[in-house]
Order: sequence, then C-alpha cells, then structure tokens
Amino acid sequence: MLRLLIENILDRRNVFMKIKDIGRVVTGKTPLTGVNEYYGGNIMFISPSDLHGDYLIEKSEKTITEEGLKSIESNSIDGISVLTGCIGWDMGNVAMCNSRCATNQQINAIIDFNHKLVDPRYVYYWLKGKKDYLFSIASVTRTPILSKSVFENIDIPLPSLKIQERVTKLLSLIDEKIRKNHQINDYLEEMAKTIYDYWFVQFDFPDENGNPYKSSGGKMIFCKELNRNIPQNWEYTSVGNITKCLDSDRIPLSSHQREEMKGTIPYYGATGIMDYVNRPIFSGDFVLLAEDGSVMDDNGNPILQRISGDVWINNHTHVLQPVNGYSCRLLYLLLKNIPVSMIKTGSIQLKINQANLNSYNILNIPKEIRTQFINQIEPMDTKIIQLQKENNILVQTRDWLLPILMNGQATIED
Repeated sequence: MLRLLIENILDRRNVFMKIKDIGRVVTGKTPLTGVNEYYGGNIMFISPSDLHGDYLIEKSEKTITEEGLKSIESNSIDGISVLTGCIGWDMGNVAMCNSRCATNQQINAIIDFNHKLVDPRYVYYWLKGKKDYLFSIASVTRTPILSKSVFENIDIPLPSLKIQERVTKLLSLIDEKIRKNHQINDYLEEMAKTIYDYWFVQFDFPDENGNPYKSSGGKMIFCKELNRNIPQNWEYTSVGNITKCLDSDRIPLSSHQREEMKGTIPYYGATGIMDYVNRPIFSGDFVLLAEDGSVMDDNGNPILQRISGDVWINNHTHVLQPVNGYSCRLLYLLLKNIPVSMIKTGSIQLKINQANLNSYNILNIPKEIRTQFINQIEPMDTKIIQLQKENNILVQTRDWLLPILMNGQATIED
C-alpha cells in the first residue's frame, strides 16, 4: 500500500554515502578500433545510445570478442552494474546491466556493490531522477563532462535497506512490465518484417493459386527506376504519391514551455517521446520519419516511428499518413528499406527534406496483393499500438512515483 505523507519522514533516517563507498566506479574504454578481431563477438559493448532503452540492458548495438574484452580487462564489467552516461547530452541517462560486458569511455559504471548497505536498483532509481543535477556538477566546457572523480564523490541519501527494497520492488515491477511489452513488440515487428521481406523483397507473395510467386516461376522484369527486378505488370511510384505530409501542422515547444504544459499527451521528437504535455495537436494514425539530427539507424535506413492516438509532434520529424489504400504499417515497412544516403542533404548535419523524400521511387504494390498483406499484418500492428499506449501509461506512472518515493514524500507499507 502506498501512503502519501505531509512531511518527509525519511530524511531523518537517511544516511548520506558517497558512491565510491557503496561500490566501485569503472570508466569504460574502447578496444582498438583498427583490430578486427576485437569486434563482432558475443559480448556486449555498451555505448550511450544503449542507455535510451529499457532499464535493464540485455543487448547492445555493438559487440566485442573475448580478445577485445581482454584488451580492456581492467575497464570491463561483470555482475550487476549501474551505468551512467557522463559526457555530452547523454549525461544522466542511466541503465542497469547484469552481464559480463564493457562500455565505452562516455559511461561510468558502478560495480561491486556493498549489498549490506545498498540495493543496486535503489542507486539506479536515485540517479535516474538526477539528470539536471548531474549536468549542474559537470565541468563547464563546450561538451559537458562528469569525471570519474566527481561522479564517485556524489553523496546519495540511503534509507534503511528494508525501505530501499520496498521502493525498488514497486518501481522495478513497473519497469519489468515495460520491458516485457517492448520484447513482445520487438517480436511482432520482426514477424511483420519477415512477412514483408518474403512478399516484397523475395517476391514470394501468394500467386493466384496460393503458391509463392517467384519460387513457382512467376515472371520478373527489370525496373530501371527501382534498379531491381519486380514482378511482371507491377509498377513503381513515389513516396509522395502514397503519403500525405502534415509537417505544416507541427509545433516545436521549448523545455520551459513543456514544463508549463505538463500532462499525459506524448510529445514526440525525431527518435521518440521526449515529454508529455496537456493537449494534442494531432489525432490519428501516423508514421514519423526523422528529419534532422539523428536521421538514420546503424544500417543506414531512416529512423521511423509508428504512432497512434492524440499526440504533439515537434519539427524534427516528418509527419506522414498513408493514402491510396496503403496502411501505416505497410508504409513503415516500405520506408524502412530506403537508404538515407539517397534522400539526405548535408554531410555533417544530416537532413531529409520533403522534396527528396516525396520524389524517392518505391514499389507500387497492386491493390489485391496489398489488401491481402495488410489483412495479415493488421492484427500485429493493432497489438503493437496497444502495448505502446500501455507503456506510455506505465512510464508516466513510474515517473510520477519516482520522485515522491525517492524524496520520502511517500512510503510503501507492508
């Protein structure tokens, strides 16, 4: 049972301890990049971008080999750890890990916790609410840096271990549900992509007899506009012919404006939800394609978001709706195959403008085949959206509970 208190009763029982007194801080290190034998193994190599996901990191964008790990052995991690971004705008992003791994030098990891004094999850949740504080104590340079010596001397208020465990049990239950929902959605998205690739990359969609078209001898012709073979009598079209762009309705908000408009409506940027505000400017089903800043993934394809409902969207992502019989999920899958190199402008500050996007040629799927495909993947898309919305509620609930539990404005009773 959660009981709100008028005064902070925990403060009188807190003990302040420095991070270095409850664990050991390790700053990451990158194996020599010129040694191919160090990379591509089964060991996670965690970078700041991996701190943007779930509370528990189980896979990373990059991996290293045993040889790579051995080359930076004194900077490696084993067992439960709390990872904190300490350089640049990723400073203060926090995650946990319970695996043998390594991080790059932009991350400070707390390991070897004194479990008689502290629950590592409590340290994670305390740091999670201290992003602004960490920025405030960082060195003042063009790129903010929180050094190991400053980080390990941060004082953390620790209530009794019993209270720590009560608090973290509730918060981690919420985070675990969020993580499970993400896993389900990852699986569903992979299923949808597998079906898409089978139908529209391998072209083994069901023919008029229900057999896989290309494998059953279906005729293919070369389409010079797409620079690939496509089924006979199929055509190409442009992105602009199957989408409606709603960019003119976008409104950016500063962090101060968002603070004045706190609410439950997701506020989207180029790569995800940045905040929650008190009213929407869009309502419906959309595909978002990052316009500037982070515009492509590690495979060189666009950063996309499939969203639904009442939302606010800023001016760093294109807002698209499908037209002419296409669905949001099919549009998402079509756009995901576009090489950003073909539609970007700029070499340092990348940007994808409307003209380049709208003029890009893509496959125009015949109506009958398109309808069959949409009917097959629509239940997956519906479930994905359902779990996304559930996670939005869970995130807001956790973020509401986090400060009042960590500050002692609420307690959890047996």
